[in-house]
Amino acid sequence: MFTPRGVIPALVTPLTREGDLLEQGLRDVIDFTIAAGVHGVFVLGSAGEFYGLSKETRRRVIEIAVEHTAGRVPVYAGASEITTRNAVEAARTAQEVGGVTALSVLTPYFMAPTQSELVRHFTTIADSTELPIILYTNPARAHVELALESVVALSEIGNIIGLKDSAGDLAFTRRVIEETPEDFSVLIGRDNLILDALQAGAAGAIASTANIAPAISVGIYNAFVAGDPDGARRRQEELVPLRALLDKATFPVVLKEGLRMAGVEAGYCLQPAGELTEPYRTQLAEYVAEHVAGTVGA
Repeated sequence: MFTPRGVIPALVTPLTREGDLLEQGLRDVIDFTIAAGVHGVFVLGSAGEFYGLSKETRRRVIEIAVEHTAGRVPVYAGASEITTRNAVEAARTAQEVGGVTALSVLTPYFMAPTQSELVRHFTTIADSTELPIILYTNPARAHVELALESVVALSEIGNIIGLKDSAGDLAFTRRVIEETPEDFSVLIGRDNLILDALQAGAAGAIASTANIAPAISVGIYNAFVAGDPDGARRRQEELVPLRALLDKATFPVVLKEGLRMAGVEAGYCLQPAGELTEPYRTQLAEYVAEHVAGTVGA
């Protein structure tokens, strides 16, 4: 079974102001991140505004990602819906398209299922597809907690291969790593914790800031793997101001504006999300000029 590892950017979905897919923009974002050495690309996550896209657009995003990546790196696709039925449909769509390496499935949102219901939810989705599945917990956004005991139980299912952990609790992260099988990959979803998670035994990160600054996130991972903790720490510290800026506008506004500043047309976010205001726009431009320009492919 496939074992996810490394830095995987949670890609934005480039859109027009009217919300239509910018197909070339998606190709350009893929190329921009792959040129920086990322270890995979992930479409249709929260950074990709999956929740506001039509079924047809979501399918097209997967098609483009698979076609344009062309085997250069693994392609991960989100299959996250509120209901089990709709999540199963999303998983089957990704499998029908073909070429997807693994699925990421967020806990239901808006609803507040019990832990036994969550285990049944993920088990049913896993049973519906041949694709490997990465569980995704993000209680700050979904307002649903996936408990340690549930993760451990689900890790015993053959095609549930990992967890994207955006809970922001390193104690939880460590316990998941300790109590799940050795080949179960924990991928941190909090960009400020990439190095800490790697030191705890995580396999990598699914990082939204890797849209704008992929070389920095890749640098953290590569330095850590090479046995250079000081280099990894320096790169981790470089991400701090960018991660702080993400909270200065509705997510993922900053990601798209930062990509535009880096020379990649990522379009606009779905309304009611607006635009980044001053002084944060200037701060973002300064960050991109200092930390991103000239780094891709370096």
